[in-house]
Amino acid sequence: MSVVEEVRKTTAKTPKSPYVPRLAEIVRAEEFTPREKFFELRLKDGQSLGHDAGQFVEVSIFGIGEMPLSISSSPTKEASFEVCVRSVGNVSNALRRLEPGSVVGIRGPFGRGFPVDLMRGKDVLIAAGGLGIVPLRSLINLIIDERSDFGRVIILYGARTPADFLFRDELAAWQARPDIELHTTVDIGDENWKGNVGVITTLFRNISIDPQNIVPVVVGPPVMFKFVVMELLARRIPESRVVVSLERRMKCGVGKCGHCQVGSVYVCQEGPVFTYAELKKVEEAMV
Repeated sequence: MSVVEEVRKTTAKTPKSPYVPRLAEIVRAEEFTPREKFFELRLKDGQSLGHDAGQFVEVSIFGIGEMPLSISSSPTKEASFEVCVRSVGNVSNALRRLEPGSVVGIRGPFGRGFPVDLMRGKDVLIAAGGLGIVPLRSLINLIIDERSDFGRVIILYGARTPADFLFRDELAAWQARPDIELHTTVDIGDENWKGNVGVITTLFRNISIDPQNIVPVVVGPPVMFKFVVMELLARRIPESRVVVSLERRMKCGVGKCGHCQVGSVYVCQEGPVFTYAELKKVEEAMV
């Protein structure tokens, strides 16, 4: 019996077990950059994933291993779901080699997502650094699908170079919308780049915000996370409304391996989304 057949047999008995992967087929794959590849998947049992924006799944490559990946599609997209992988090791490299028709295992969704209800009726500021745009795309597209429920939508997106931007077609679509304010920056420009050059905090000089009516959401590498939060607090946004994600720390998804533990917090169980007020006393979370 093959590994896929064994998983199918086991899953039929315990379809909701967090420890047993469900089978999913890759229905679309797209190379974004030499390091990142995008996948659309559909569960073989015909069910929707049923995720919240900000949650993640564990993706299994049978015979090799599994890895956590942020869900990039909006919860309003029910027939399938989307992820984006960066080549960093054996599992991610194996996943990047797969094409439509390939079958993988999926556990999840896991974790606490973005507090969308907190954002309804308010302005939303989204700050994405590098691969941080992947989980934030789920939130952005949810807001677009339910646009009348939200106030201003401001997106700040920083990448290392112009070639490192992800979701280029959607960036152009967001830029063209009159109800979205998109600001981008790169660390290093090229001869064709006409936009801002500098770290993402330099984009704050281009925007004005109402600190009493805005919910900022920050996802990115640790150094970006630290300085963006400092900028938000300097603008007197309450700590309880500064939302961050520690999705980079995920591993098993069920609180057993300890990889995601920061202080007394198991990020995969209590997060990956937190407010700054919840994290500020956990020093390990800030590095």
